[in-house]
Amino acid sequence: MAEHVINIDKEKCIGCGMCRKDCAAHNIVIENHKARVLSNDCIMCGHCAAVCPKNAVTVSGYDTEPVPMEGEVRLKPEEVLDVIRFRRTIRQFQNKKVPKEVVEQILEAGRLTHTAKNAQDVSFVVLDRKKEELEREAVRTFRKLKVFADWFSPMARRVTIDEHFFFFRAPVVIVILSETKLNGALAAQNMEFVAEANGLGILFSGFFTMAANASPKIKKALEVSKGKKVVTTLVMGYPAVKYQRSAQRKRAAVKYL
Repeated sequence: MAEHVINIDKEKCIGCGMCRKDCAAHNIVIENHKARVLSNDCIMCGHCAAVCPKNAVTVSGYDTEPVPMEGEVRLKPEEVLDVIRFRRTIRQFQNKKVPKEVVEQILEAGRLTHTAKNAQDVSFVVLDRKKEELEREAVRTFRKLKVFADWFSPMARRVTIDEHFFFFRAPVVIVILSETKLNGALAAQNMEFVAEANGLGILFSGFFTMAANASPKIKKALEVSKGKKVVTTLVMGYPAVKYQRSAQRKRAAVKYL
């Protein structure tokens, strides 16, 4: 039996055609003033269930129900731009625990993020009891690589890889796994917004991501399944630094054709 099945309640369906018009897979027709699904071979995006004015369409196989929208939900453009404008990568964190409910909100943002072809292929590893152990393993890996990097990069020669080189004593580290970089990156961006809304600062640790993908030992500890890879690592906590202004950026490279 298929994991997810689209069901249409004929009693509730009014044949308005909203589901048919919005179906990306062209998988719904209207017959005798009622909607009918052509095949279960579908991306299961859920648009049909979301758009139905009578809640006649459901998708089976999920352990949560759709959340009804009460009124319009819109962000203020100026505030969104300011969040992006004043966002800085944080490497100085307070010695302050992040509440469990905040971490769960951040994970929920990742879970709810749309994915290409509705793959829903993103998963998360919250480093807790193994955080220091995996950081030490990543340090060992990078110290070996640094010998070669020092030959080519003056910046690499200035860097000291200490025991907290990757996580900077941050209280929370979330590793994002996915089959595609795009889906993992989309999830990470939404998770960052929710973290910022809770007053947290974020570091996207490209270095730990590199070490995790290069080290069989780290991948095994993270239980990276076949077909997936570490896309990015979110290092987060309450900032111990306050920035006073935005950083300058180049002009946007835009063409109107």
